[in-house]
Amino acid sequence: MSGPKIGVLALQGDVREHLAALESCGATATTVRRPGELDEVDGLVIPGGESTTMSTLLTVFELLEPLRAKLKDGLPAYGSCAGMILLASEILDTRRDAQHLDALDITVRRNAFGRQVDSFETDLTFAGIEGEKLRAVFIRAPWVERTGSGVEVLAEVPDGPAAGRVVAVRQGSVMATSFHPEITGDHRVHELFVDLVRTT
Repeated sequence: MSGPKIGVLALQGDVREHLAALESCGATATTVRRPGELDEVDGLVIPGGESTTMSTLLTVFELLEPLRAKLKDGLPAYGSCAGMILLASEILDTRRDAQHLDALDITVRRNAFGRQVDSFETDLTFAGIEGEKLRAVFIRAPWVERTGSGVEVLAEVPDGPAAGRVVAVRQGSVMATSFHPEITGDHRVHELFVDLVRTT
């Protein structure tokens, strides 16, 4: 039995790394750049990058409204870093003209952990992932300041100045993380998403 076909939004960010991670988890991975390609996938990954640039590119490539409609109809999605920002219903510290997808009832703060030089790594306990803790890499990452009643918190920063900050969430068939699991070689977050797509 072949795995689900999962697209990676290929406008910016770690596209190749996400494609490789999904393939290693048994999915058929493909890039998505055009509205028609959304109709061909069972789920979608929105990678990291620069969220305001990505929102502009979604408009330029005429993907914004088709993607909003697909998400509203239940397309499973996973967003990392900028992907989390784009999936949110409210964004703090962003440009007034920035667009978002309203797929998660959360408020996120852009660049919450600071600038590029403030990037860091830590080990997280992640709901639904067993075994050793998950190594998480944060690069100019957001965090979640508010979660709606239907949102499940999957992980929080364990210690340090940002202790208790929410950095992974799920609402129905949509997941998001502040960090970049595609660059660590640990594909358990992608496995979780592939399983979510299979069962949705």
